[in-house]
Amino acid sequence: MKAICVFCGSSYGQSVKYKEAAKELGTFLARSGMTLIYGGGKRGLMGEVAEAALRHQGRVVGVIPQFLKDREVAHNRLSELLVVDTMHTRKAKMYESADGFIALPGGYGTYEELFEVLSWSRVGLHQKPIGLLNVDGFFDPLLHLLRHTVENGFAAPEDLDLIVSAEDVSTLYERMKTFRHHRCSGT
Repeated sequence: MKAICVFCGSSYGQSVKYKEAAKELGTFLARSGMTLIYGGGKRGLMGEVAEAALRHQGRVVGVIPQFLKDREVAHNRLSELLVVDTMHTRKAKMYESADGFIALPGGYGTYEELFEVLSWSRVGLHQKPIGLLNVDGFFDPLLHLLRHTVENGFAAPEDLDLIVSAEDVSTLYERMKTFRHHRCSGT
């Protein structure tokens, strides 16, 4: 993997552990020689992951729609900032540029991005690893919901293998490196 797309909050959330995890992830990506691809913001966890990667001479590519850039939320010191017309174009550009995806804690936008790449994996549009950095159990309710979805017949048991989870960056990365996409049996 040469480029990882990170989904995360544009705020900090309730726990300082989220901020520390964002810094740890940005540092890890930079030190590992991987490009960070993300939403281009300077606030919250988005800003922290980018700043940490930049502090360690990492390559950081932000993708932001013009309307958000106009609100002065764009990070202005990135390796590259791609300004696009819509949120849909933003996501498409981020997805096509990445070799894998990692979600940190975040809000509705983080969930929306995560579920889109998960759905696309499910129907075979990509075979890239998807990881949850499960900081302090943040994603435990989501993992429970995914199991509940399988238990109720709306997804196959093997669909649970489309996403990997770990509480620390190095373990998550190792799980993503060994990820093998399964063949989907339907939608």
